[in-house]
Amino acid sequence: MLRVALTTGIDHLNPFTASLVASTQVGRFNYEFLTIPSAEKAEPAPALAESWTPSPDKLTWTYKIRSGVKWSDGRPVTAKDATFTFTRMLTDEVARTANGSYVTNFESATAPDDTTLVIKTKAVQADMNLLDVPIVPEHIWAPIKDFNDPKTDDPSVVGVGDGPYLLTEYKQNEFVKFKANKDYWRGAPKVDELQLLVFKDTEAAVNALKQGEVDVINRLNATQFDALNGQPGITTNAAPGRRYDEIAVNFGVQNSTNQPIGNGNPALKDIRLRKAIVQAVDTKTIVDRVLRGHAQLGGGIIPPVFSAYHWEPGDAEKTKFAIADANATLDQAGYTKGPDGVRVVPGGGKLELRLTGHAGRSYDQGVAQFVTSWLKDIGITVKQELVSDEELNDRTTAGNYDLAIGGYATNPDPDSALQLHTCASRPNAQGKGGTSDTFFCDPQYDELRQKELTETDEAKRADYAKQAQARLASQYVNIVVDYQNALEAFRSDKYSGFTKQPQPEGAILEQIGYWGVYGATPAGTSSSDGGSSNTVLWIVLGAVVVVLLAGGGVALARRGRTADDRE
Repeated sequence: MLRVALTTGIDHLNPFTASLVASTQVGRFNYEFLTIPSAEKAEPAPALAESWTPSPDKLTWTYKIRSGVKWSDGRPVTAKDATFTFTRMLTDEVARTANGSYVTNFESATAPDDTTLVIKTKAVQADMNLLDVPIVPEHIWAPIKDFNDPKTDDPSVVGVGDGPYLLTEYKQNEFVKFKANKDYWRGAPKVDELQLLVFKDTEAAVNALKQGEVDVINRLNATQFDALNGQPGITTNAAPGRRYDEIAVNFGVQNSTNQPIGNGNPALKDIRLRKAIVQAVDTKTIVDRVLRGHAQLGGGIIPPVFSAYHWEPGDAEKTKFAIADANATLDQAGYTKGPDGVRVVPGGGKLELRLTGHAGRSYDQGVAQFVTSWLKDIGITVKQELVSDEELNDRTTAGNYDLAIGGYATNPDPDSALQLHTCASRPNAQGKGGTSDTFFCDPQYDELRQKELTETDEAKRADYAKQAQARLASQYVNIVVDYQNALEAFRSDKYSGFTKQPQPEGAILEQIGYWGVYGATPAGTSSSDGGSSNTVLWIVLGAVVVVLLAGGGVALARRGRTADDRE
């Protein structure tokens, strides 16, 4: 039995509306995708699609669907299931909530026969070999007219899958149970039973690891990771991270119909104020003091682990930490200091901002303390509002924040990060139909992102990706603080190894896929063993010993809004 300790929660099991990392991981276990990033290099590799071929003009893609794959109810998996999945996303705004950005450029998806999927696009789309969309069974989902219906989270619906694990039971805020798919086309997992246990915080999870109550843990903070080094029976793993941590700034956010939403401080519409805030945040101190060096300094929204697309600002582009410069910026903008040292907004009223983040994360707590102090030095009062994951998700989705500590996981394809800041990614008036990071909407940025998406020359595409990141940074709508290393630990007295991604020095759980858990090898067994046993996957949430395969676990991009849970 493999027991994974995690510290986050689930919003939906419905793969079309699942926004938190834990929820999307459930979908990743339960459903197969057309392709998946490989374990070896995190490059596009076959999954449900054995092969994929673009037309000469790259506007039509033909996917050869694997024969012999079955849904857990015994029905065959065919190209018609993929056609239904993409067509429903094209015609149903709710179905585009989690992964809609992949289909905005689609013209049609058809299935000439059971093993052929044909997708036509309106313009060239460079990420067609890595569409991060779980394929669902048409015979289960087609009868459902409203994808907001609570029954779409019921195991009778989401339990019909074709992935390495099959969902069998779900109780909100308590557990999700899976069994191994003995008919999985890659072969059943090696472990006999898998429990993904969600704890209320990482400290409780670390104690469980020490006591042998769980076998593997990630999302460790630096102090915990350093303390576990050298512990008997425990092996630690530090891998380059694929997430960016940020402080989002509510610049007067709007929904997809350009209607203002939320209750952000209107003073933040002033780009000069936003610039001063960026000048007052010392990201190096956060890396050194909060993360104890287990991270790289922030730059663009694509982490350096994806070096071809990572943007590092040059001297002319970089906004350097300087309290004196930040004060000068505010002085010139007319934000005068009162007798108590707090600045006054032009037109009256003290300059006070709310800073929200995760109550249960030591990272958020440390960042909040430093930011509060730095902003006080430039005459801005900060009220810290660290809340639960669910509350933070609600606040940021609705625009009810001034500053928010957050972040996103990214994929090897640069568009996974860039699309989160487009006008089209903003949710509608009901808060549905889009997943935006910052609510950013800028024609110049959108044009650069569109060029990136449609460019097939890799060097030119990388240049567009970097230009888009530079444009985003120039508007001061977020501060990319750092890229944390994936800090993990496992009971090496019980498990001899896990499949890392990428190999050989990648992450065990913080992956773009399911390889780490799927490839877990119990101590004393061969890593080449077939693994035909019946595996049960438990995910319990919320309490002291609960489960979930979430933000802490193998993660994928393009989901949700809360800091540690966003993908």
